[in-house]
Amino acid sequence: MSVSIDDPLFLGLDLSTQGLKAVLIDSDGTLVHESSVHFDRDLPSYGTTNGAIRGPDPGEVTSPVRMWLDAYDLIMERMRAAGVDFARILGISGDGQQHGSVYWSADGERLLASLDASRPLAEQLAPEAFSLPRAPIWQDSSTTRECRELEQAIGGAQALADLTGSRAYERFTANQIARIRRINPEAYRATARISLVSSFMPSLFLGSIAPVEVSDASGMNLMNVLTCQWDDRLLEAAGGPGLRAKIGPEPAPGGEFLGKISPYWVRRWGFNPDCGIAPFTGDNPATVVALSTPGDAILSLGTSTTFLLSIPPAETAPKRFTTSHLLSHPTTQDAHIAMLCYKNGALAREQVRDQYANGHWTRFNELVEQRPVGNGGYMGFYFPLPEIIPPNVQGSFFYNTSDPSDVKPIPDSEIPPTAHPRAILESQFLSIRSRIRAIMPPDAPPLQRLVLSGGSSANAVIRQVAADIFGMRVFVAGKEGAAEGGAQLARYAWWRAENGGGTFEEMRAMDGTGERMKCVAKPNWEHEKVYAGLVDPYRTCEDMVVKVCAETTA
Repeated sequence: MSVSIDDPLFLGLDLSTQGLKAVLIDSDGTLVHESSVHFDRDLPSYGTTNGAIRGPDPGEVTSPVRMWLDAYDLIMERMRAAGVDFARILGISGDGQQHGSVYWSADGERLLASLDASRPLAEQLAPEAFSLPRAPIWQDSSTTRECRELEQAIGGAQALADLTGSRAYERFTANQIARIRRINPEAYRATARISLVSSFMPSLFLGSIAPVEVSDASGMNLMNVLTCQWDDRLLEAAGGPGLRAKIGPEPAPGGEFLGKISPYWVRRWGFNPDCGIAPFTGDNPATVVALSTPGDAILSLGTSTTFLLSIPPAETAPKRFTTSHLLSHPTTQDAHIAMLCYKNGALAREQVRDQYANGHWTRFNELVEQRPVGNGGYMGFYFPLPEIIPPNVQGSFFYNTSDPSDVKPIPDSEIPPTAHPRAILESQFLSIRSRIRAIMPPDAPPLQRLVLSGGSSANAVIRQVAADIFGMRVFVAGKEGAAEGGAQLARYAWWRAENGGGTFEEMRAMDGTGERMKCVAKPNWEHEKVYAGLVDPYRTCEDMVVKVCAETTA
C-alpha cells in the first residue's frame, strides 16, 4: 500500500501500572486499532503483582525497567500481527503513570543512539543503560521523611503547594529522588539523567533522552507550576547541586514534535522515517485531553473519586491548596488542571446501599428520588476509610442544616433511614463544588460540561444529582482513555506542523463529528439554587467533622 499524506495514523501508548496499551487514530481522531500487553500475564518472568514489586523496604514499590522494554517489543509484534501498517504512522505520543522515575547511566544515551535493528530493546539497553534496574512508581510510600524535609526547606506545606501546585507527597518524584540519594548514593552518583515514565517512553523512539513534559512535570514537586520552569531551591533540596543536570532541560510543552523517529524503528518495524515524536504526558493529563477541553470537568466515580478540572487561562492564577493538586495543562498555554482525589468513593456509596437500600441500586435510586432536594436539612458524611479530603477523617457524622446559621450535630438515630442515599450523594458532590469555588480564578469563564466516568456514571439518578449540584450539563465518557489522549497529542503536533500553528480546540472543532459524547442530564436550575445555598452549611459541617476527628486522635 502506498503511503499518502491523506491517510495518516497517529499512535498513542499508555504505560500504566499493570500494562502497556496502544491505540491508533486517523486524521479525524477516529479510533481504528487497539493492542495491549498485560505485565503479569504476558511477562510473568518478572514476578510482578499488578505490574509492581513491593519491598524490600517498607512502603517501597517499584517496577522492572527491562519489563517495560520487553512490553514495547511485544506490543509492536502484536500490532504487526494485526496488520498495522507502521509506515502510515506520522506521529507518536502517549502517557505514563504519573510520578514514576527512570535512572539512566552514563552509557544510556550512547546505547540509545546506537541500537541494532536486528535485536530487541531489552537485550541492548538492560541493564547497562540504567543505574537502577527498577523504577520507583506512584504506589511507593517510603519517602515520608523526605516529604517533611522538602516542605521544611521551602517554608511549609502551603508554601510548597503555592510553588509547585501540591504539597509534598510520598509518590512525587522529588521525594523519590531524595530517598535514592540518601539510601543509595552510589547509584545516584552513577545516574547521568533522570526521566519520568512519560519521558522515558519517547526516549526509546527518539534514540536520545527526551525532556520531561510540562504537565507531567507538575507531579514532581520540582517545577514552578506558574512559570513551568524548574525551581533551583527545589532541585537543591531534593538532589543537591547535580540534580539540574540530571533532570535535563526545562519542561517541554505539548503540541510540538521533539524530533523524528530513530532509524532503529524504521529498519526493525517499518516506520515512516518522517514520523514525528511528540512529548508524552502523565495518565491524568492524557485523560483530560481525551475527554475534555478547558472549561470542562471530569468526575471519575470509581472505587475512589477523582475530579479533574480544566481551568482556562485567566488573569488571576488559580489558588493552590494542600488538599488538591494543580497541574499545567498539556495542550493549552497558561491553562491548568486542578485535581481532587477522594479515597471514599464507590466503597462508601455501596456501604450506604447495602445498609439502607437492601443492597440494590434500584432501591437506592428510589430513596434518592423520594427525598427533597437538600434532604430536608439532613447532611451525612461517610468515611469508611481514612480520607484524603478532608485529610485523616474517618467514620460517619450527621448534622441538621435546617437553620444554616445554627448547624447542629445529631446522632444517626435522628436521621430517617430513607435519607442516607441522598445524603451521601449530596455530601460527596458538595465537597467538590465547595472547592471548585475556591480553586477557580474569579475572572475565569464558567464551566461548561461535566464528563462522568467510572462505574457509577451509568446510574441515571446519580447523573441528575450531579447535574443539579454542579449546575452543568452532564456527559458520559465512552471508551476514551489515556491512550487515546496520547494519540490525540500526536495528532495535535502533526496538525500544528501542517497548519503552521493553531489550538487543540481548533483542531477538535474541525473533526466534523459533532459532540463526541451524548448529554445525559441537564441541571434543574431551581435545584441548583438550593445547592448553592448549601455550600456554606456544608463547609461548616465539614469543619466540625475535622475538629471532632482531630480531638479523637489527639
